[in-house]
Amino acid sequence: MAEAVVSVVLESVRDFTIQEAKFLSGISRQVEAAQTELEFMQGFLKDADARQGQDTRVQICVARIRDAAYDLEDIIETYGLKVDSKKKKRGLKNVLKRFACIFKEWVDVHRIGNEIENITTRISDLRSSLQKYDIKETRESSGGESSLQLHERLRRTYSHVVERDVVGLESNVEELVMHLVKDENRHQVVSVWGMGGLGKTTLARKVYHHKKVRQHFHSFAWVCVSQRFQVRNVWEGILIELISATKEQKQEIKDMTDDEIAKKLFLVLQEMRCLVILDDIWRIETWNLLKDAFPNVKTESTILLTTRNQAVALPPNRNAFLHELQALNEKKSWELFEKIAISGRADIDLGMYRDLGRKMLQHCKGLPLAIIVLAGVLARKNSIREWERVLENVHEYISRGIRQEEEYEGVSRVLALSYDDLPYYLKPCFLYLGHYPEDSEFLVSELTKLWVAEGLISLRQQRHGSRKTMEDIARDCLSELVERCLVQVGTSGSTGTIKGCRIHDLVRDMCLFKANEESFLQMQENTSSVAAEAEQLGKIRRLAIYVDEKADMLVSSRDETNGHVRSLLFFGLEEWIPKSEKGLLSPLMDFKVLRVLKVEGLNEVEVELPSEFGNMVHLRFLSVNWSDIKKFPPSLGNLVCLQTLDCRVRNGNVVIPNVIKKMKQLRHLYLPWVYRAKGKLELSTLGHLQTLYNFSSEYCDLKDVGRLTNLRKLRISLSSSLQNLEEILKSTGNTLNRIRSLIFWNNSGTNSSAEQAMKIVSSCQGIYKLRLKGPIAELPKELHNYPNLTKLELKWCGLKEDQMGILGKLPNLTILKLLGTTFEENTKILVFSKGGFPSLEFLDVWGVDGITEWRIEEGAMPSLCRLKIGYCRGLTTLPDGLRYLTNLRELTIRGMRRELHRRIEEDGEDFYKIQHLAAGRN
Repeated sequence: MAEAVVSVVLESVRDFTIQEAKFLSGISRQVEAAQTELEFMQGFLKDADARQGQDTRVQICVARIRDAAYDLEDIIETYGLKVDSKKKKRGLKNVLKRFACIFKEWVDVHRIGNEIENITTRISDLRSSLQKYDIKETRESSGGESSLQLHERLRRTYSHVVERDVVGLESNVEELVMHLVKDENRHQVVSVWGMGGLGKTTLARKVYHHKKVRQHFHSFAWVCVSQRFQVRNVWEGILIELISATKEQKQEIKDMTDDEIAKKLFLVLQEMRCLVILDDIWRIETWNLLKDAFPNVKTESTILLTTRNQAVALPPNRNAFLHELQALNEKKSWELFEKIAISGRADIDLGMYRDLGRKMLQHCKGLPLAIIVLAGVLARKNSIREWERVLENVHEYISRGIRQEEEYEGVSRVLALSYDDLPYYLKPCFLYLGHYPEDSEFLVSELTKLWVAEGLISLRQQRHGSRKTMEDIARDCLSELVERCLVQVGTSGSTGTIKGCRIHDLVRDMCLFKANEESFLQMQENTSSVAAEAEQLGKIRRLAIYVDEKADMLVSSRDETNGHVRSLLFFGLEEWIPKSEKGLLSPLMDFKVLRVLKVEGLNEVEVELPSEFGNMVHLRFLSVNWSDIKKFPPSLGNLVCLQTLDCRVRNGNVVIPNVIKKMKQLRHLYLPWVYRAKGKLELSTLGHLQTLYNFSSEYCDLKDVGRLTNLRKLRISLSSSLQNLEEILKSTGNTLNRIRSLIFWNNSGTNSSAEQAMKIVSSCQGIYKLRLKGPIAELPKELHNYPNLTKLELKWCGLKEDQMGILGKLPNLTILKLLGTTFEENTKILVFSKGGFPSLEFLDVWGVDGITEWRIEEGAMPSLCRLKIGYCRGLTTLPDGLRYLTNLRELTIRGMRRELHRRIEEDGEDFYKIQHLAAGRN
């Protein structure tokens, strides 16, 4: 991964020299020389990264290159920030001090210049070492010769190999066979997509030899597409198999030009009914090189391909069917395990073996390869004690397999092939996922901010002409990891975006192994020092600390290795009770070049950020969310590099100093839920700001929002009526109309504030998501002109009866939540009219008071698929119109009157309303 590190650092240095050239006076020559040496080094790193596993000398050299690159970036950035800070402090009062410091500054410049020169010499010497170790300079795609050869040895597949132990693929086989042999609406391409170890090749073989498939197609060809494939050789191989070429025909084919072979293969596939299996395609570029020989017109031939990459599975401009292969369920997992590990052991008591086997099987998470590896190990163990030893080290056995016999290749090596195939810019993004606890779902919104703060995302990754933000590019990177089956999608948003993700436990194991191997990340189960951990080839730059109840402090103090750490994330603080709050955060000051600090959930003791916190000038990401912080020091304003500041602390009496205006690089600002300030916080200088949460009308000025031209997410609290609102809206209109997500809380309770709330909402016509909390005036009648609005939540809002008609006209509304909403006293009926809510898919009606009747007319909410009703005490029966909602699949009812529950039981008088769906009632 040295290629990724050097590329990131090189880009950082280039950007710094361009943007901050004024700060580099005195060391510009040394910086340019270092930049040039890094550029020379880049050409050797693809081969060096690939050769690490075969040569320890190369591995050590690569680790030293990573360290040198990081050290260079830290020195240059530290120097630039110091110069910037001193220039800002200049003034008449500082003139004499300035002259007194000239000699000291000259000494500092000389020292910094020497340090940069020393690092440059280190890099140059390391490059010479690589050349001595026969590392080749190349600008080709990642992966050296030796790694490709290993890849092909592991992944070479053949059509004639028949697996002995196959379980859980029956339904998959039947579905694929059906798509292959049908005559109507046929697919040109059928793709099997899934993570490594799921059995894609096994499934393809089962289909390839299936009786119906053999009867349907006239000719067959199986090709395992290697990483070093040659287009001509693949075409030759397919053509020879399809026509069952004789010796003479094979010679004729070899004498053809590339164009002639492609044309011949094209005609054969068009005129005959052929099935071609392309097994294990990794890149869309591979498909693009091969596709010219495959007909893109109506034909009876089919291409079946297997891949770990979704981009390959759905090739553009082809009629393709995607079959996603899933992990085995618990029953099928046990069936496969038992078939290999236990069957045939009639001479022993199987009870204890089964108990141990089921415990170990939990670690496989339904991955067939892991089950086969584990069962293969246990099949050779003939005593309970031997099985217990395997249980003690079950992860090790699954990862490595049986070393003596290649029959059971370890899971880690198979899954690591997906990592090896990643482009260099995705490798650090993937390794960063190792921070997160096992079986946890991580928020995409946080992850992308962390990637950006760490410098892992580059604007150079965007396509030419694109105007995507760094966060957009980070989401693209995450999507690519999902497509490559290294990340699993968890929760999705109303607009189809990914909100939460997780990684398979075995993928996480591989991730942590690679992160440790690359000295990328270190996990700590307690707060012992970094140096006390296992041997590392390079300096530790990222640290994830899992705090338990035995820990005395957050980190060990005065640890010299802390000076290299760039990322510090704490987990488990929610349940940790420190022995003392005194100096609890002080050891954090030792992390001189820290870019990311996440101290969330520290709520069992009240602490304050020390004044020295402002010395952590490298910070890009700082989150103390849900921690009990009682004081923020004014020195916080020194953190001029901050991109994300999340201070949503528990302490409702905290004072925010008016220093945020200095953080001009801020992209995401989360102020406390409740806070105080001396005067108004100035925010107009934050031109890069995209997210602003907990904007308070009492302590912030709405006019400042007009200057925040990049703002996309806004959460605003209106505590009193605003003066000159019309004038303010004129000056902020352009910015408000760019808002995509608006959360508006009217906590003043006055009629004038309710009217002002609606005027502000009316200025945000580009919103996708809208949450209104507290009393509001009438909804704007032009609400149906909000074409992007897909999610609407109304909480504790007072509505009139006709307001539902206004909401029903929203053309693209997919999610509607009515939470604690009240209607006018004379409104007892909730009506969803015919033709209303044409796109609504999810509806929550929760705690709606005063409604005694609910009417759903035929033709309303035709797309509704999930309905939740709860704590509407006035309702005694469900609406008759539920029977019209033919797409409804999930119904949840909670906290309603007993009479209503009795009426919808199977023998109840209202059961006919819901009998067409599978109710999920509680």
